[in-house]
Amino acid sequence: MTDASTSAYAPPKIWTWSKESGGRFASINRPIAGPTHEKELPVGKHPLQLYSLGTPNGVKVTILLEELLALGQKGAEYDAWLIRIGQGEQFGSGFVKVNPNSKIPALLDRSDPSKPIRVFESGAILVYLAEKFGNAFLPTEPAARAECLSWLFWQMGSAPYLGGGFGHFYAYAPSKIEYAIDRFAMETKRQLDVLDRRLAESEYIAGPGLTIADMAIFPWYGGLVKGWLYNAAEFLSVHEYKHVNRWADRLLERPTVRRGRMVNRLSGEPSSQLHERHDASDFETKTQDKIAPKA
Repeated sequence: MTDASTSAYAPPKIWTWSKESGGRFASINRPIAGPTHEKELPVGKHPLQLYSLGTPNGVKVTILLEELLALGQKGAEYDAWLIRIGQGEQFGSGFVKVNPNSKIPALLDRSDPSKPIRVFESGAILVYLAEKFGNAFLPTEPAARAECLSWLFWQMGSAPYLGGGFGHFYAYAPSKIEYAIDRFAMETKRQLDVLDRRLAESEYIAGPGLTIADMAIFPWYGGLVKGWLYNAAEFLSVHEYKHVNRWADRLLERPTVRRGRMVNRLSGEPSSQLHERHDASDFETKTQDKIAPKA
C-alpha cells in the first residue's frame, strides 16, 4: 500500500534542513560538506594507503590491488585502513583532505612522500592504478580501451539507481513507498538486462579478458545476482539473468576476487572479514575468526 502521508506531501517553495530524513543512514546525512571533527588518518608502511570499507565501491579497489599483486607488481602492496561510515569517520579532517566528498574509497599514493597524490572516486582510483602499473587490466588499443572505459563509466552512472535508488527505498527507507520501489526496481532490472545481453556475446564485460570494468561492475551487479545486496534476489528474479550469473560465478573462482571481498569487511562469516590489511599474510592470520574474542 502507498503511504498516505507521502502521497499528500507538497514540497515547500524553499527546502530547509529541519529534521533528519529517516532511514538507516539518517544520522550521517547532511546537506553540507567539510569535516565534523579533527582526526588525522593513519599511515602504514606501504606507498599505497587505502581508506575504505568493504562496500561494493570499496571492494572494486581491493580486487584490483589483489589482482596487481598476483601479477607480481610488488609496488601494489597496500595498507587498507577501515573507515566506519556509519560512525561518521569519513567526516574526519584527515579523510576530508584526501576526499573532499567524504565518500569511501579514498587512496593516498605516497610513492614520493614529499608529494603524495590523492585519488578519490572509485572509478578514478581504478584508472589511476591501472595506468600506474603499465595499463594492467586497461587495454591500450583504442577501440578496446574505449569499450572498457565506456562500461566503467556505465557502472559509475548506473549504480546510484541501484544503490541510492532501489536499495534505499527497498531496504533502508523508514517507510515503503510503492511508487519509488516500482520505479527503481524497473530500472535495476533494465540494467541487469543490459548486462545480460552484453555477456551473452562477450566472455567478460569489455571483451575476452578481465578488465577494470569487470572489477567495477561485479561488486554491485554480481553481488545482486548472488544475493548479497538488499535481500532482493527473489524480489528481482535475478535467476533470469543467466549470463550475469555465469560471469559472476567465474569471477568468484578467482582467489584475488575472494581476497578483495574480505578487505575492510564488517559483515558475514568472521573468517571472511579482514578489517584491516597491511600484509599478504593477514588473510591467514588476522581475519575476525582468528582475532575476535571467543564467545
